[in-house]
Amino acid sequence: MPITNARFVWSIGDDIVLIPRTVAIATAYHELFVANHARLAVWSPTRMDPSPEATLAGLESSGRDWLAGSRLPLAIGIAADDGYRLVGAMNLAIDGAAGNAEVGFWIDAAAEGRGVVRRALGAVLDHAFDELGLYRVEMRTLTTNDRSRRLAERLGFALEGVLRGGIRFPDGYRDVAVYALLAGDGARPEA
Repeated sequence: MPITNARFVWSIGDDIVLIPRTVAIATAYHELFVANHARLAVWSPTRMDPSPEATLAGLESSGRDWLAGSRLPLAIGIAADDGYRLVGAMNLAIDGAAGNAEVGFWIDAAAEGRGVVRRALGAVLDHAFDELGLYRVEMRTLTTNDRSRRLAERLGFALEGVLRGGIRFPDGYRDVAVYALLAGDGARPEA
């Protein structure tokens, strides 16, 4: 399992932490990404080549965007004896001028179904609306991704529509469900 001893972590409870996704965690993140690459390609046609160089370039880009304030790139970790075991990633792409963002995430197969993504996403949403002062957070997922769709609905996102043929895969186009949560939508369910 990919382990990192990252020093800057955001504890969100239950031994779950969010860690800035930068070159500081490159080795552990690359191991996690490679282990999940084929499984994730089913949901995202843009998953890059899982080479160490590509992973490093992606982390460098994430770090620059984080410093520029246009992205909150995070790895999801669970406390382990010698640091944190990485189990997934979350990304908040921020358009500060428009007051909105788009969230995306993925989780290691071994960590699915344990509420890790729900708690991480809840913490990121609280940060987006409270600390960042955003008005709208959007989430897009394939219409066939039942787990992500159920999570969006559980956290109070409203289905705004379906983009027919909204994303291109090597074998053709697929439909994308567009969800959104507004700051004014009222109390968000407990993450």
